[in-house]
Amino acid sequence: MNTAAQRRRPAEQPEAPRVSRRRNAKPRRGTLPPKSKPGSAVLATLRVSTYNIHKGVLREFIGLRRVTRIHELRTRLHELDSDLVFLQEVQGRHERHARRLEHWPDEPQDVFLSRSPRLRQTFETAYGRNASYLHGHHGNALLSRYPIVDLENRDISDHALEKRGVLHCVVKVGRVDVHCFVVHFGLLARSRERQLGALIEWVSNAVSGDAPLIIAGDFNDWRNRLSDRLCREIGVVEVFDAVKPKLDFVQRAAYFARDRYPAIELPEAAAGAPRMVRTARTFPALVPWFRMDRIYQRGFRVSAARVLRGIEWARLSDHSPLVADLELVDPGA
Repeated sequence: MNTAAQRRRPAEQPEAPRVSRRRNAKPRRGTLPPKSKPGSAVLATLRVSTYNIHKGVLREFIGLRRVTRIHELRTRLHELDSDLVFLQEVQGRHERHARRLEHWPDEPQDVFLSRSPRLRQTFETAYGRNASYLHGHHGNALLSRYPIVDLENRDISDHALEKRGVLHCVVKVGRVDVHCFVVHFGLLARSRERQLGALIEWVSNAVSGDAPLIIAGDFNDWRNRLSDRLCREIGVVEVFDAVKPKLDFVQRAAYFARDRYPAIELPEAAAGAPRMVRTARTFPALVPWFRMDRIYQRGFRVSAARVLRGIEWARLSDHSPLVADLELVDPGA
């Protein structure tokens, strides 16, 4: 079932006033290194981010008062220098917040977030509505520095009490179409399994096996029950596994024995084996423990992946953002 999806191109804006900065100021905590330049066989290096922004509203650490975080959130998003930003819980309209909260934007949040406060950069945006109510609606969104040439939003809700959706966008990077799926799965395990099945069927039917593919978002899969099936059936790889691949069973058994029975002498290779890499902990942002958010890719080389933590990000949302640098390899090289 299709639901409302909209594509918006950046609009012209008047130049913002310059802001004076202190000399020799220290970089803000959590900033990222610059993107690497593409090599001869690489069409482009894409910095990809995924972030559940909690509708741009969060309660204060002390007290219960809701405060608007969307302005600071926009500034931090643009500091990431991302080319593709996968967003969940984006507020398309909320009349109550517009009346009650100070500095609430007059435009939909995807449009507001696409515009840099200093106009250094703007994004094209696509928005897919997931949940509608009397005073507004929210959903998923994609911000892209490359042209969005096609999009579709599907309702994958498993029951009436929890509205969920997936937004599919085709982004033109040079002469290559990159398929992007923005995901927000449900809170119940059975629901997530059925929603994953719907996603796999959609990707299998709509995307050719050799096409570059990125699937990112809030999977709510804190027990990591979905990854193996998703990777096996459509050939994607989670970015943290691509940077540091999982160890095989023998190596895992070796470090388990090393930790539990230190008196046992193990072979030198097994004793020095690194720990298995798993998806990043992103929730709750103040003290991340659950592994909720993921970036899966196919057709790219992953050069870096990290989760952004710290009090600066915990002030903005209950999730921490993920960032990965992907190299799109020229298929004709």
